[in-house]
Amino acid sequence: MNETLKTLLERRSVRSYKEEQVPEEILRQILEAGEYAPSGMGLQSAVMVVVRDKDTIEQMSRMNAAVMGGGGDPFYGAPTVVVVFGDSTRGTYVEDGSLVMGNLMNAAFSLGVDSCWINRAKEVFLTDEGKALMKQWGLGEEYIGIGNCILGYSDQPLPQAKERKEGYIIRA
Repeated sequence: MNETLKTLLERRSVRSYKEEQVPEEILRQILEAGEYAPSGMGLQSAVMVVVRDKDTIEQMSRMNAAVMGGGGDPFYGAPTVVVVFGDSTRGTYVEDGSLVMGNLMNAAFSLGVDSCWINRAKEVFLTDEGKALMKQWGLGEEYIGIGNCILGYSDQPLPQAKERKEGYIIRA
């Protein structure tokens, strides 16, 4: 089977991580794949913020959990979080950021790194605390959170794929 198709068919969302950090050279390759995601009119409206600082990840995890109205760790102990933002002045910012997220997760799997898309980036970064982090990172308020891509190495076997739903493909 073609390696790209194998990656697309075998990648799974991982929700339990070892503390082991992703090596810088592998992370660089994953991020480069994100940079090369398709974007509306080639305008590259997305921005990736790489967070490896444990305290900042814990802060973002707490903020994310608060949006859900609970506790726990929505980042599942992952040692790296890549927050993807879209420039809301561009009409395709959600799509652009979503394509970056897909490239990050698929590139990660192809390099032996596990990942998961964690939602609520939009809500987290609309809060005062979230806006303060964005300002610290040099981002203006035109940027909207698209998703959090957590990266690391699973501490459990990968989950099995769910059966595909009936009617997924309609041939017209």
